[in-house]
Amino acid sequence: MSPRNFLKFGILCLVWGMTWIAVKVGIERVPPMLFAATRFMAAGAVLMALAWARGQRTAFGKADKARLLIVSLLMITLCYGPLFWGMQFVPSGTAAVIEMSLTPLALLAFGVALGEEHWNGLRAFAMLLGAGGLALLFAPSIDLTGLEKGLPMIGLVAIAWAAISSAWGSVLAKPLISSYGSARLSGLTTLIGGSVLLIASLAIESRSTQSLVTPWAWQAVAGWLFLVVFGSLLGYSIYMQLLRDTGPAKAGSFAFVSPAIAVLVGVAFANEPAETHRFIGMALMVLAAVICLSADRLPRFSNKSAAGVSRHR
Repeated sequence: MSPRNFLKFGILCLVWGMTWIAVKVGIERVPPMLFAATRFMAAGAVLMALAWARGQRTAFGKADKARLLIVSLLMITLCYGPLFWGMQFVPSGTAAVIEMSLTPLALLAFGVALGEEHWNGLRAFAMLLGAGGLALLFAPSIDLTGLEKGLPMIGLVAIAWAAISSAWGSVLAKPLISSYGSARLSGLTTLIGGSVLLIASLAIESRSTQSLVTPWAWQAVAGWLFLVVFGSLLGYSIYMQLLRDTGPAKAGSFAFVSPAIAVLVGVAFANEPAETHRFIGMALMVLAAVICLSADRLPRFSNKSAAGVSRHR
């Protein structure tokens, strides 16, 4: 990975690590799906304007239009809708471990399946190491009791699907980013996906219609603005660029760094506990990200770990 992409990766981890607090503040006061939908629609409109100003106006072919719609639904609507719905029935720590652990694993799996990645045993080991670190990080809040049946179990499945949906859409998006530009793809996917998510919110969330015409509390507005500017305009755009330039597995390793940043922010500014096991978990997650990002620089070990599978060059 080039120094420029390392810098982008660091910014992405920092920004998306800090968005957790903004999301928490917002969904406590505004229906979650509505909060996400309006954020994505606003960011999409701005990104489309930027793409237009940059001259990114190439017409989409028929097949690419269909792929764009699928990508938008997978990355936005079918990710954030089930995620927020499922979090109503699953403890937040459990939800975080499931969603963040599955994201990089699913990105690697779909990348290999769709020909965007080649199997690398060392990178796969890093994914498992990071998943273990996540479990340590959120250990006190993991609660699997009562999830055997009913809505809690369906919620758990919905959260797992959110990670899979996002990863699937991300891998499918890579060819489109190369052809039509990261700003335009970021704008179109967030605008289309956010619009469908808004329709779903109006149909499902009982308070969504009222919340559209009622002024929000200033905390929700501040969190929404932070998510639009930093989470979407900056973070989502960088993520799209990393997908194109580094591949799904490397781009997806943000999921091992941003939760550690989120916890550090919580410890520093929200009086969250600073237990030893959480810092051990953070260390394992950062190590996993370093291994994942540097795996291609260790060809001898990568080849051994891949059990004879040729390394992509």
